[in-house]
Amino acid sequence: MKSLIQKLTETFSPSGYESAIRDVIRAEVEPLADEIRVDALGNLIVRKGARSEQGKRIMLAGHMDEIGLIASHIDENGFVRFTTIGGIRPQVLHGARVVFVNGTRGVIGGERYENWNQMHPYEKMFIDVGAASAKDCPVRVGDMAAFERAFMDMGDKLVAKSMDDRIGVAVMIETLRQLKSTPHEVYFVFTTQEEVTLGGAATAAFGLDPEIGISVDVTATGDTPKGEKMEVSLGKGPAVKIKDGGMLADPRIVDWMIRTAEKSKIPYQREVLLGGTTDAKAMQVARAGVPAGCVSIPCRYIHSPSEMVETNDVQNAVKLLVAMLSAPVSLD
Repeated sequence: MKSLIQKLTETFSPSGYESAIRDVIRAEVEPLADEIRVDALGNLIVRKGARSEQGKRIMLAGHMDEIGLIASHIDENGFVRFTTIGGIRPQVLHGARVVFVNGTRGVIGGERYENWNQMHPYEKMFIDVGAASAKDCPVRVGDMAAFERAFMDMGDKLVAKSMDDRIGVAVMIETLRQLKSTPHEVYFVFTTQEEVTLGGAATAAFGLDPEIGISVDVTATGDTPKGEKMEVSLGKGPAVKIKDGGMLADPRIVDWMIRTAEKSKIPYQREVLLGGTTDAKAMQVARAGVPAGCVSIPCRYIHSPSEMVETNDVQNAVKLLVAMLSAPVSLD
């Protein structure tokens, strides 16, 4: 899957500008789909299988968009002030390279501080695109940018600028490829604008009216020096979400995931994430409500230019989803 992951992560598609990544994904999944379409918000909706008497209508959601920056002001010397699209910590920005929708490249700098240990807040940073004045600056207010950083293969570990959530997209594509038969009507939905509104998943879930919703996304880890206090590590398997900052996973979905992992001898972890959320939140409250959960891929350095995942976790996430979707399920 490494070549696929590289292709996905190196594609420029911040929130609201998902057309490029959608084209890449469509080329991968079209030969595997029983039905494929794009809805009004740009979600790519791929159906696999037809519902049997024992089957359910299941929606999987992995978001195509990535975090980014948006130009908010161009000063007289051509420096671009900005705000963020999605949650980005200021400490990961200084010195980062970005590329805008129109192809303009730049580097993030900051106003000079006497104290070198002082962290720059957003309002003290700017993007230098090499312009000498506002007149010759190729960036306009409202132009969107994303990180520019090459994919890095470290053997068992992979690093890229948009593992959130292109790694979830890769897991869904590979699940679709390996899913030979299913009693369910499964919709693989590659969603838009998760980083800003969860809007893609919300509208897709309203239209599809699924009986079960499963998000496939990354989660943070607690395995770095003085890292977060959470029981998720790289290399110990995909995480079964129980709670995050936006939702409580349905206990029946949690039990289904854990039973399947244990029966199939797939390593897994239990996840309680203190902040952040996924498309599962939007699916859960669609229409009259949907039992929803999330298969999470452990990821270090989330929402930075260099997000890290472990290949075994990725492969085991695929195995778990294939096992779940290959057999009937009862939530009674």
